[in-house]
Amino acid sequence: MSQIHDHSENTPHILVLGMGGTIAGLASNPDKDPLQYAAGQVEIGSLLDHIETAIPDGVCLISKQLANINSCNLTEPLLVLLGNAVREALENTKVKGIVVTHGTDTIEETGLFLQLICGKFAQNLGKRVVLTGAMLPANAPNADGPSNLLDAIQWAASPLDNCPGGIYAVFGGRACMAMDLAKRHTTALIAPIQSSPSSPLRLINPSWLSGVKAVEAAWAEDLPIPRGHEWPWVEILTSHAGARPETIDLWLGSKVQGLVLAGTGMGNLHEQWLKPLSNASKQGIAVVRTSRSGAGLVLPNIPEKDFEGCLAAGKFSAPKARIALQLALNAEKQAKSSGKSLTWQDFFARIAVLPEIR
Repeated sequence: MSQIHDHSENTPHILVLGMGGTIAGLASNPDKDPLQYAAGQVEIGSLLDHIETAIPDGVCLISKQLANINSCNLTEPLLVLLGNAVREALENTKVKGIVVTHGTDTIEETGLFLQLICGKFAQNLGKRVVLTGAMLPANAPNADGPSNLLDAIQWAASPLDNCPGGIYAVFGGRACMAMDLAKRHTTALIAPIQSSPSSPLRLINPSWLSGVKAVEAAWAEDLPIPRGHEWPWVEILTSHAGARPETIDLWLGSKVQGLVLAGTGMGNLHEQWLKPLSNASKQGIAVVRTSRSGAGLVLPNIPEKDFEGCLAAGKFSAPKARIALQLALNAEKQAKSSGKSLTWQDFFARIAVLPEIR
């Protein structure tokens, strides 16, 4: 664990957790080709050293490296590691806020994961958990990581007068709920947040704030974290022209526990898939329907009636729906072990109906 200004863990502080990503990446020839780089090369303490002089007076930082990876290689055990670290930090009265540096490739999965496992906890404690990252490596000219990291620290440390505690993300001077992150551009500097409902950090938009409060009011109970190697096996399949029933049949003999279907348009599924998917549901495989379109809602029984056992994913993309389904399946397992009759559908429905911030 590294410390800025040699602060003790007994001093009130912002905890900065490093997960790697482009923000910690290094390009071999940054002036000529900054996009040719290796992610996860720089320790979080070194990243903080570069912005030390800009950190506001009175803000104490302690950093901890949890991982240093290219986030395209994110694993479920690493999500468990991060989730437990964030929960533990939230419980610590000396931790006033938490910043997580993360690769942008899978930051949307992590954002939703943190919301679902500790969003209510953070809100109740009045603490902000802030995800951030970068689109350019640390040694690139005009690297965006330092400003994003500084903004995230300031947002985590700022008073709650203008916005409540919860799980957020900061990129390019804007804040959004971390569950709304969606990387829909390969190189834009604000790619993870450009299509998300957001607000300028220093002038919070009242309509955005009311949306945040609506989401937090609707999220009533955090879900348990699966153990590292006990995550339900859930796969994503994309519907397309020429889809074959064999694509689904291949999974019927496996141990897969759930299928997330990225349908066309409003979540349409190729007719060749409907019978084998119904068979999958009857065999106990959880089925969730979303869209490959990239934006908009997937609603129940629209445009056609869902087959029994299939749920619509609401506003969630396929990667987010997969995380939500895994946590719902795990919650069902734990509920049954406690003698409760709740199903994965009960848990997933609570997630899929969260208000949409516009």
